[in-house]
Amino acid sequence: MRNLILGAAATVAALGAVPAAADVKAGVDAWSRGDYASAIDQWRPLAIAGDADAQFNLAQAYKLGRGVTLDPALAESWFRKAALQGHVQAQDNYGLALFQANKKADALPWLEKSVARGEPRTQLVLGTMLFNGDAVPRDYPRAYALMSRASTSGLQSASQTLAQMDQYISPEDRQRGTALAERYAAQEKIARSGLSPASPPPISATGPARPAPQPAPRPVTPVARTTVPASSVSPAPVPPRAAPERAASQAATRPAPVTPPRLASAPKPAPKPVPKPAAKPVAGSGKWRIQLGAFRDRGNAETLWGKVKGRLGGAQPSYVAAGPVTRLQAGGFASRADATRACAASGQPCVIVAP
Repeated sequence: MRNLILGAAATVAALGAVPAAADVKAGVDAWSRGDYASAIDQWRPLAIAGDADAQFNLAQAYKLGRGVTLDPALAESWFRKAALQGHVQAQDNYGLALFQANKKADALPWLEKSVARGEPRTQLVLGTMLFNGDAVPRDYPRAYALMSRASTSGLQSASQTLAQMDQYISPEDRQRGTALAERYAAQEKIARSGLSPASPPPISATGPARPAPQPAPRPVTPVARTTVPASSVSPAPVPPRAAPERAASQAATRPAPVTPPRLASAPKPAPKPVPKPAAKPVAGSGKWRIQLGAFRDRGNAETLWGKVKGRLGGAQPSYVAAGPVTRLQAGGFASRADATRACAASGQPCVIVAP
């Protein structure tokens, strides 16, 4: 640690030497106790000296307004400093911070870098941008693929958005998106195994691979120390960067729900044949449900239910209000397997809702 700090001595010469007691881990311990001011005292001199962990932690403090005044601009600045040194969590949060600040063109290369590692929050954000054609060319298959990956990770908002997407894209685009999601899953597995030192370029389902421009990070000596979590909920420390906990940070960024495509370019889904399931679903008093769609008009949800209820073995409908839309759900299934059979029998794009 001393070598890293001394390497940045010229940067802090005018500010005086870094206090001998300053330590990133000590700051995390103070943060965990709720002593945010002491945590800031530990991190600030190290962050100024160029320590990426301390920079990330200081950014988190400004982002959450703990120990310092809430300041998204300063949080963004410190995230950037750590991100340029290759700090993975900082790169994820920097892209999200740029998106939240409506700097979407600047956010794009960082989101692409993060998406290639399989980060669910950035998959949700970039998938939304691609679906809406927001700062990027509209790409329904890739949007569907990224939202599917985020949903598979357990991000509930991604599952809800995926169900909404199903109301607007064609079966062909859905099929291409599903195939692309499988390719992404394989790439993420390779990246996690360490077999590929470089993140793969983004894959477009509508054309050849398009490598996104990437900032050139400055190398930094790895330091096995902990950082504060990316979540705005839990103040508990996370393990070293070699194995970050993503689950605690998924709620940090929730972009606005996907909106329907503009009418000028909205595809009209072709009728989909009803599959013949191997076993007919049977509904009773179980707590598993399936979601069959989200509609702006409840009448449309009721119409769909009239078409599919005979296929679902006595399932009972629920019309769940969610802002401007009504979600059609059917319940009473005893297990995930029963709910899966019901999805197949419905002949509709379907999301399983756990109890």
